Amino acid sequence: MISTAKPARVGVVMGSRSDWETMEHAASVLDELGVPHEVRVVSAHRTPDLLFRYADEAAARGIEVIIAGAGGAAHLPGMLAAKTRLPVFGVPVQSKALNGMDSLLSIAQMPAGIPVGTLAIGRAGAVNAGLLAAAVLALHDPAIAGALDAFRSRQTQAVLDQPDPRA
Repeated sequence: MISTAKPARVGVVMGSRSDWETMEHAASVLDELGVPHEVRVVSAHRTPDLLFRYADEAAARGIEVIIAGAGGAAHLPGMLAAKTRLPVFGVPVQSKALNGMDSLLSIAQMPAGIPVGTLAIGRAGAVNAGLLAAAVLALHDPAIAGALDAFRSRQTQAVLDQPDPRA
């Protein structure tokens, strides 16, 4: 059987299966915008060789942006950024111990020279990471640019259509 699916352009990775509850929101946005993507569990601590291989091979496989979600120590986004020239957007996953602040600070406090674009903790960060990845691709892809423009128009219209929060 021949697959008609387009090759992934965005990698959505997370350190643990439990992070999917947050990261599914990034994948949903990419689905809505028609951005081909892949979803993988790649643990910085449990599968470091897989992490290095993923980062080393991503660009050659057609990945242009990586969205990495991680909780706790949250090493995944930074380690990916250290191993690839691709833009990496880090999504702090809300943790039980420190409510995601540990993840946020771990992702945001990268040393100079290893940038990670850091988003908000949890669902909002995952949604915005998907939108940001699409915006990067939209710079050179008119179809994604149109989908992103339409998304933003729908978002604006939804607010204009119901200005009274009591309705």
